[in-house]
Amino acid sequence: MPRPDPLFTAPLNVPEYAVSEIAEAIKTTLEEGFGRVRVRGEITECKRYPSGHLYFSLKDERAKLAAVVWRHTAARLGLKPENGMEVVAEGRISAYTDRSTYQLIVERLEYAGEGALLAEIERRKQRLAAEGLFEAARKKPLPHLPGLIGVITSERGAVIEDIRTTIARRFPRPILLWPVPVQGAEAAARIAAAIRGFAALPPAGEGLLRRPDVLIVARGGGSLEDLMAFNDEEVVRAAAHCPIPLISAVGHETDTTLIDYAADRRAPTPTAAAELAVPSRHDLALTLAERSARLEAALARLLERMQRRLEVAALKLPDLPRLAAEARQRLEDRGFRLASALPRYVGAKREVLDRLARRLGHAAQTRLAAAERQATRIIGRLQPGLLKARLREARARLEGLGGQLESLGPEAVLARGYVLVCDLAGEPVTRASTLRPQQRVELRFQDGTVPAKVLGEEARASSPLPPQPELPLR
Repeated sequence: MPRPDPLFTAPLNVPEYAVSEIAEAIKTTLEEGFGRVRVRGEITECKRYPSGHLYFSLKDERAKLAAVVWRHTAARLGLKPENGMEVVAEGRISAYTDRSTYQLIVERLEYAGEGALLAEIERRKQRLAAEGLFEAARKKPLPHLPGLIGVITSERGAVIEDIRTTIARRFPRPILLWPVPVQGAEAAARIAAAIRGFAALPPAGEGLLRRPDVLIVARGGGSLEDLMAFNDEEVVRAAAHCPIPLISAVGHETDTTLIDYAADRRAPTPTAAAELAVPSRHDLALTLAERSARLEAALARLLERMQRRLEVAALKLPDLPRLAAEARQRLEDRGFRLASALPRYVGAKREVLDRLARRLGHAAQTRLAAAERQATRIIGRLQPGLLKARLREARARLEGLGGQLESLGPEAVLARGYVLVCDLAGEPVTRASTLRPQQRVELRFQDGTVPAKVLGEEARASSPLPPQPELPLR
C-alpha cells in the first residue's frame, strides 16, 4: 500500500487559529520572553497627544523600535523626550494587536551616558543663546541692600542653613523660602513655578507677602544627572524672564548649568550667593568710618582755608572807626562854616535886590510918564464927532452879524418846520444808512421831542404808516 503524500496530509494535522488569537499569542510570547529590558537609541518621531500619551521611536544605525509612554508615566520620566536625544529607555516589550506591531512600553528614561548628556546640554545651550536669553544686556544689577531675600531650594539640607548663617553674619535680612525638590522627575517644573511665583507677588505688600528684592536659586553639589533640573529649558526661560535680580548657586565651583547663563549673577556656591546678596555690615561700618574721617578732614581744611581768606580780606579793609571820626570832624567843620556863611550870603543877595528894585522903580516911572504924554497927543488929534460916528458904525455892523448868527442857529431852523433826528444818547443822526430796523430814536421839534421807532423796508413797502396817536411832549 503506498504511503500518503505529506503535502496532502499535513494540513489536516495543523490547528486553525483566528487572527486575534495569533496576535494575542505573539503579544504574550513577547511579554513573557523578554520581560523588562533596557534599550539604548536615539529618539525620533516624538509626538505628544492631547490624551497625555507620548509616542516616539528609538533608532540606531540598523533598526528602529516604536515606543510609547502612557500618560500616568510621562510625569515621572525624569526628562522631557526630544528628537535627536540619545537615551536609555527601560520598560516592557509588548505588541499592538490592532496593527500587528511590537513596541516598547517605556517606564523610565535616562540619558545614554555622560557624553550624550553633555551633548544634549550643549545643543540646548546653543538654541537658547540664539534666542538672546544669555545676553549681557538682559542682566539686572543686584540691589545694594535688599529688604527681603527670596530663596528657592530644598527646605532640608545644608544649603538653606548656609544661606541663613551667611546672611545673619554679614547683614541680617528677612528670608522668604520657597521649598522645591532640587532633583528628580518633578524638580524642573517645581523650580520654574517657584521663580514665576515669586515674580507674580506684588512689589509692595504687608510683611513678607511681597516680591523679594533679590532671588537666590541654589542647591548643593551632585552628579551631572542630579543637576539636570537646572539645565531644563523651562527653568532657564523662567530665570531669563524673571523681573527680580536672580543669583544662581547650583553645585560646586566647577559645576556649570544653563541657569547660570540666564541668571543675573552666578555664584560658585550657595554661601557665595548669600555674600553677593547682602554686603558685610562690618565692611560697611569700616567704609562709613573711613569716609566720615575723610569728610571731617576735608571740612577742617575747608574751614582753615576760609579762615585764612577772611584774615587776608580783613587786612585789606579800611579802619572804620577812624574813617567815621574823620567824617564826623569834616561834617562839624562844614556845619560851622555853613552857619556863618549863610547870613553873609543872604545879606549880599538882599543888597543886590534893593539896588534892582530902585532901578526898576525909576525906569517904570519914566516909561509911564512917556506913555501918558503919547496918549495925550493922540487923543488931542482926534475930533469928538468923528469918534462917535466910528462907534455907531461898529455897533451897527455888530448887530447885523448877530442877526445872521441867530438865523443860522438850530432853533431858527426848527422854527421853519425842520426836525432833528437823534439817537437815545442824544447824538444827531446825519445819515439814514446808520439806522437799523426797530431802532428807537427821538424827533426833536422847536417846542419839544417825540419818541419814534424805525420801520423795516418790508413794513414800509407793504402798508403806509397808520395815523399815530398824539404823544405827550417832553
